[in-house]
Amino acid sequence: MSRIDELIAELCPDGVEHKTLGELGIFARGNGLQKKDLRDSGVPAIHYGQVHTHYGIWTTETKSFVTPEFAARLRKAEPGDLVIATTSEDDEAVAKAVAWLGFVPAAVSGDAYIYQHSLDPKYVAYFFQSERFQEQKKRGITGTKVRRISGDSLAKIRIPVPPSEIQREIVRILDLFTTLEAELEAELEARRRQYAHYRDSLLTFPEGGVRWVPMGEVGTIFGGLTGKSKADFSDGNARFISYVNVFNNIAADMLADDRVRVGPSERQRALQRGDVLFTGSSETVDEVAMSSVITADVPEPVYLNSFCIGYRLNETGLLDPDFAKHLFRSAGMRGQLIRTASGVTRFNVSKQRLAKVRIPIPEVGEQRRIAGVLDKLDALVNDLSVGLPAELAARRKQYEYYRDQVLTFKEAAA
Repeated sequence: MSRIDELIAELCPDGVEHKTLGELGIFARGNGLQKKDLRDSGVPAIHYGQVHTHYGIWTTETKSFVTPEFAARLRKAEPGDLVIATTSEDDEAVAKAVAWLGFVPAAVSGDAYIYQHSLDPKYVAYFFQSERFQEQKKRGITGTKVRRISGDSLAKIRIPVPPSEIQREIVRILDLFTTLEAELEAELEARRRQYAHYRDSLLTFPEGGVRWVPMGEVGTIFGGLTGKSKADFSDGNARFISYVNVFNNIAADMLADDRVRVGPSERQRALQRGDVLFTGSSETVDEVAMSSVITADVPEPVYLNSFCIGYRLNETGLLDPDFAKHLFRSAGMRGQLIRTASGVTRFNVSKQRLAKVRIPIPEVGEQRRIAGVLDKLDALVNDLSVGLPAELAARRKQYEYYRDQVLTFKEAAA
């Protein structure tokens, strides 16, 4: 019998009380904090976007700060509160939460809720990751392009409330899993940096060594589907590639089953092998113009969703798709691509500026040689069936299973 089982048998043999989050605490929306207000020092501050990209289950330090004068006007999370990102472009990331465990209050941006409660902070943060929480939150998500959840919807979600001793034991065990995973991630990140260094070396060409051409001279730049309503996504008749797909995959995931309704006049905009796809809009400049390339034949019509931009070569065979997928993510090209975007709170890529970006085009045989070398290196650091990525994926699967088990309790009779 595990320590948790022993504690349950001792402290709550007849089951565990379940309550709504609203019964156990208060949700307050952050306010007035935008990315332009963030500083490198001052009063701790958490922007909702950083909850998605930077923070894990809990943190004692913030990535960013604001001036004391500005902080005086903002709502703050007290030590022990949860900070919850309430918007995202995909359902899975909606209501991602981090427990603030610093020693002083932290200012919180809009599009985030502060949850003040009486439970163990890490216990609640782990619960927000659990399958039970994910199932319940789906009922409260609204929106089409931008998905969001309200404080009222979050307040209706039920959570098991075991005695504090059991909460602490669950946290202790899940923290061990998290630490082991973090060690693997650190080692994998070191290997990814090695790959990136070698990739950038192979993809650095002297001006006179290869042919350089503006993108607009050898290809057509086009936008994704626009003007779609919620009904178009709920009653889709064709598959589409989303912003998240483009951002997360160096080679476009053609098996993704996101669907949208496509009309007769849009049929000619179907994607094809060799198309380069870019994220066209994002709240952070580092996330714009991230690329994904269609490296395989497309067996059925697939379309590019909004917030994305496509690029199709005019001359067949001029740029090998497997070479292109590495080229457009190399450091040299990323620097040029990022400069095509402008904005303040949201950055948008200019198709006109993108067309002027100059790309190197080596001889096709050399392209394929470089792509072959980089494909092998990429597999070693990203393929979920090989080496460290496979070990990390297995560890995460084990952790997720165990997390959902220890956060599931027999409910006490009312």
